[in-house]
Amino acid sequence: MNDDRKPMVLRAERQVLRLLGALPERVQRRLAGAPVRIDGQQLRPEVQVALRLMKVAAGKTFEQLPLAEGRAQISAEAWVFGDEPPVDSVAEITIPGADGTMIPGRVYRPSGLPDNAAILVYFHGGGWVLGGLDAADSACRVLANHAGIAVLSVDYRLAPEHPYPAAIDDALAAFRHVVADAADLRIDPSRIAVGGESAGGNIAAVLARLATVDPNVGSPPAFQLLFMPVTDLSKKHRSYELFADGFFLTDAQMDWYKARYLGDPAQAADPRVSPLLAEDLSGLPPAYIVTAGFDPLRDEGEAYARRLADAHVPTAHRRLDGCIHGIVNATGVSAAARDALVEAAGALRVGLAPR
Repeated sequence: MNDDRKPMVLRAERQVLRLLGALPERVQRRLAGAPVRIDGQQLRPEVQVALRLMKVAAGKTFEQLPLAEGRAQISAEAWVFGDEPPVDSVAEITIPGADGTMIPGRVYRPSGLPDNAAILVYFHGGGWVLGGLDAADSACRVLANHAGIAVLSVDYRLAPEHPYPAAIDDALAAFRHVVADAADLRIDPSRIAVGGESAGGNIAAVLARLATVDPNVGSPPAFQLLFMPVTDLSKKHRSYELFADGFFLTDAQMDWYKARYLGDPAQAADPRVSPLLAEDLSGLPPAYIVTAGFDPLRDEGEAYARRLADAHVPTAHRRLDGCIHGIVNATGVSAAARDALVEAAGALRVGLAPR
């Protein structure tokens, strides 16, 4: 939507956050207040300022609202914090789903992209319940431009209308579509990465394993890019206790997500829900995993990176010290977000280089 069609309060929030994000760090520190230190790390001033502003402006959070309003709120936040760097072409497409449904998608192609290019199949965050193509738009644009690849963002079905395994089924259908229609998409089927953020990182991690072992896929993923992924819904790791509230994603919100995603709580022990619990991770594609220092999901993401490395999967892990969950979507207001995405794009560029 054009900026001037957004509600005035959202436009004001967006402008204020951009102004605050552009201030020198010493000024941000004064505005942020006393430093927040937990577990041997300090919250970044730009993040602390944003959290302080969000607290002042806070009404009901999304899990306290009717579902449609909660989804609208998350979409509005994505626009407030994100940015829309220009990309040479953005095309809306539909992908055949496994059960005859059509899955919406969005393809980003940066300028100068040759035919037979690499592609990232990307899944947005939102706890399998919220979010959509617009929520991932800013990250997809930065990754496409800086990695020099195409990006397909997948609008998988959401719970509770479509609980597990609908999102996984849609992810597999999207990946198979990219492999089968590589010529029409002008991409190289041997250079397909999977990636995502939060719940989307969970979907990407599960997809990476399923597509690697499934002979019907046609070509396994070449790389996986996981931003702050959910890897274990079967238990709460120590970072849940450390960052239970006050750092954007909360312990209570994760409970709310889980209750809506899973039809049966026992499904949390399934590796297609909790990839950390898979018995064997060997043979998976190389991985670049990003975690945030002040995130309830931090420890399970880092445990997954260790398990991949122990299984001799080439794995690089980057912790964004002083940052919160979802930071990579805040490209319009956060230098840390932009830097993290540019660094991840470099990993993609190397991981998907022609062999």
